[in-house]
Amino acid sequence: MEQITPAPPETTPDVLVVDDTPANLQLLTGMLKKHGYRVRPVPSGRLAIQAVRKIKPDLILLDINMPDMNGYEVCEYFKADAALKDIPVIFISALDETIDKIKAFSAGGVDYITKPFQFNEVEARVQTHLKLRGIQVELELRNSQLQTSFEEVKKLEELQNNLTHMIIHDMRSPLLGVTGFLEILALKGGKTMTSNDLAILSGARSSALVLVDMVNSLLDVCRLEQGQMPLNLGILDLDVLIGNALASLGSLTGKVSLHYQKPTLATLVKCDANLITRVIANLVGNSIKYTPKDGQVTVSFEDIGDGTVKLWVSDTGSGILHEYHQKIFDKFGQVKTQHSNTRYSTGLGLAFCKLAVEAHGGKIGVESEIGKGSTFWIILPHEGSP
Repeated sequence: MEQITPAPPETTPDVLVVDDTPANLQLLTGMLKKHGYRVRPVPSGRLAIQAVRKIKPDLILLDINMPDMNGYEVCEYFKADAALKDIPVIFISALDETIDKIKAFSAGGVDYITKPFQFNEVEARVQTHLKLRGIQVELELRNSQLQTSFEEVKKLEELQNNLTHMIIHDMRSPLLGVTGFLEILALKGGKTMTSNDLAILSGARSSALVLVDMVNSLLDVCRLEQGQMPLNLGILDLDVLIGNALASLGSLTGKVSLHYQKPTLATLVKCDANLITRVIANLVGNSIKYTPKDGQVTVSFEDIGDGTVKLWVSDTGSGILHEYHQKIFDKFGQVKTQHSNTRYSTGLGLAFCKLAVEAHGGKIGVESEIGKGSTFWIILPHEGSP
């Protein structure tokens, strides 16, 4: 296909006038030039196609009744070409039947003027459609710029995620080494260190273990986001999973009054035992962390009858503002509680929970009201779900 040269980048609009009657061609050309338009007159459809392929005009005034190739055919030719289809075409014809106008619009025309015409009307319509075309071009340019910016941002985000993943992955081994050496030091120094020294050593090891847990959580979040964490699905008793989750929290559960409303009948779910146990432990651990010492945390679940099971973790903490109910599940999404500067969530735990639950085809959410605590819930497929 030939290369089409666009109209020169100048303020004067380029108008192509196509009419096989010399008098009409001369009249329209003269009138348009007087009003400041750059005009190219051609006497036939085939010459119009050649002219457009040489330089793309801003607008075309097109007669219908012409030999060899009528106006409908010329317009349809332009509209079938991706490079030319956006040029506005105004038909000017002596044909004034409704069917003629319908055919003109069906061929792709944007307007229709009947002969004999008043030039004021022609000039007004030309001006209107040139303005509309200018707006369309500007919108296309801005959309293109936005798309380019969006793609650049996506590339930068991907680069950032890959770099973060690499750094975090490389951090895990040294951190595990630190925790291991601290443990050895605590075992060997038990007879020579003072109780205060041992307490400091224990605190250092606990802090290192927190860092290891954060690194593991971030790696897991990255793998879940990229769909690179395969699920080891099995049919499991939800009661057993909750028991394992609570046991993993150790002495943390003694901070508040913890109630587990255990059902009388076994409830089986289809899930990855390790992931869902960690999800439950995260939800319970978060609730305990943000519930005062004299508060209460309750764990319960039930079969909700649509092939799914719903588990709740409720607390009597300060609650979360409604506008943060979705943000709190975002990666690194932290929110302040209502009456203090305490930040709710480490920014990874709840993001991990959301991704892990959704990887099972489940849902997660929170219901919370300031001063009345929060209830985090997850919905998982039942044993017999596909």
